[in-house]
Amino acid sequence: MQKKNKIGLLPRVIIAILLGLFLGYYLPDPAVRAFLTFNSIFSQFLGFMIPLIIIGLVTPAIAGIGKGAGKLLIVTVIIAYVDTIIAGGLSYGTGTWLFPSMIASTGGSMPQIDKASELAPYFTINIPAMIDVMSSLVFSFIAGLSIAHYGLRTMETLFNELKIIIEKVIEKAIIPLLPFYIFGVFLSMTHNGQARQVLLVFSQIIIVILVLHVFILIYEFCTAGAIAKRNPFRLLWNMLPAYLTALGTSS
Repeated sequence: MQKKNKIGLLPRVIIAILLGLFLGYYLPDPAVRAFLTFNSIFSQFLGFMIPLIIIGLVTPAIAGIGKGAGKLLIVTVIIAYVDTIIAGGLSYGTGTWLFPSMIASTGGSMPQIDKASELAPYFTINIPAMIDVMSSLVFSFIAGLSIAHYGLRTMETLFNELKIIIEKVIEKAIIPLLPFYIFGVFLSMTHNGQARQVLLVFSQIIIVILVLHVFILIYEFCTAGAIAKRNPFRLLWNMLPAYLTALGTSS
């Protein structure tokens, strides 16, 4: 039997964005509100899962490095913060250089969107996270380093099994539903006029931002590829679905 060809996450994300931009002009309010309700619930679920994803994936990764995890982690954190400063300085310099003249050329103001015309979900469900993102990251560092340094096999087994759970949730729930969530985001933007007005007023700024994104991603992956001795463009291609997902969810 031949396996059925499945559409990858990247094409599904692109299709979701295009459909959202197109159907936002035609779908009636009840249909849009139905997707807004889904988005509201799914965003709460994502907020609940993100700290658990950090703990479930970062902790076993650090523990798996072994006794050299401490030094490697320190080097990684230093590289990350230096890169953040470089990217932030580049973004600030580009913004102060180009954006004022671009905004002035559009009249200096953003067209106002009538808040009364924005739709609301039918209902919302509050799913608070058990721990915030920074706390989960610090906990992952502490737990992972402790497991690696002291050889805590029971804890290692626990977090490895937690990793399996998290990976299954990502595979079976988050990844399949993400295109629908992204579709709902762009559907809402188009339906209440945000997408059209934002693209018309800030099209030049959006292009500059995307070019800046690509430049930063290329130099980051070239640096990582040089360290890991792997093809940086192949690594970047593998991460494109994650990048487009972040773009689509305004992350």
